[in-house]
Amino acid sequence: MRLGLTYDLRQEYLAAGFSDEETAEFDRPDTIEAIDEAVQFLGHETDRIGNVRQLVARLARGDRWDLVVNIAEGLYGLAREAQVPALLDAYQIPYTFSDALVTALCLHKGLTKMVVRHAGVPTADFAVIERLEDLDRVTLPYPLFAKPVAEGTGKGIDGSSKITSPDGLRSVCAELLRRFRQPVLVETFLPGREMTVGIWGTGAEAEVIGTMEILLRPSAEPEVYSYLNKEQCDDRVDYRVFAADGDDEVRRAEQVALAAWRALGCRDAGRVDVRSDARGQPHFIEVNPLAGLHPQHSDLPMICTGRGIPYARLIERIVESALRRAGTAW
Repeated sequence: MRLGLTYDLRQEYLAAGFSDEETAEFDRPDTIEAIDEAVQFLGHETDRIGNVRQLVARLARGDRWDLVVNIAEGLYGLAREAQVPALLDAYQIPYTFSDALVTALCLHKGLTKMVVRHAGVPTADFAVIERLEDLDRVTLPYPLFAKPVAEGTGKGIDGSSKITSPDGLRSVCAELLRRFRQPVLVETFLPGREMTVGIWGTGAEAEVIGTMEILLRPSAEPEVYSYLNKEQCDDRVDYRVFAADGDDEVRRAEQVALAAWRALGCRDAGRVDVRSDARGQPHFIEVNPLAGLHPQHSDLPMICTGRGIPYARLIERIVESALRRAGTAW
């Protein structure tokens, strides 16, 4: 089969003048190399397409693929992760990972929490702030936590994100609204353990791969998995991968994650972030239906490595899931 690869290459955007922070979610060349090599190892032909604009040009030329492995994040708009899936749907080309509806929903953390809360999945109480006047209706108890509603990689999160007063809340929200030009999610601060749960499969076939706990070192910004902590994770963060055996809190975290994954309609593979309250009850934080796939540095492959699953097997499971959904034989 001929498999196309869609992605945003970070170095192309940096060369065009975008900043490190603006391109933080985009991929390095060695990520694309690893996916390409894994797909070829599985016996398929690969074709590197690139970003959404490059995909548009290729489609206009008449190029088509049996399946597209899509990890393109997009650059503009609150539904930017939906742009490549929507185009591929329009041309009836099957692709890996979640569709345009789910990727658009899951990028907006406030709407995502509304869905999972309606489905009975525990998540911290929250409010979405679109303008400073919206703060007048916030009655949540302090401490609170604030972050941009549609960013990843910890963007907009730092030591000031944990908030203990109305003045602090107003100041942080004003800065985030100005800087990111999008709503701010304000939620009850969860002081417990932070974990990310790896999942593969779709619907009833979805399964937990394993769980990774995020442990901040003394050198890290305290209490928050911030942009700087993620960017400098080698010096600031320890990661511990384990199964739920013998740890009831991890078992419950995996139940929360799997319930959220299914409620949102996520597909093929990804991650669900979970954090516990003061009583040790895990709560849904957010979901990444387009999880990073760098074989050594991205969370989902790190979870697989910790569970003894080779990188090529992860890519195989993703492709198998997408082909099965498309009704295409392997």
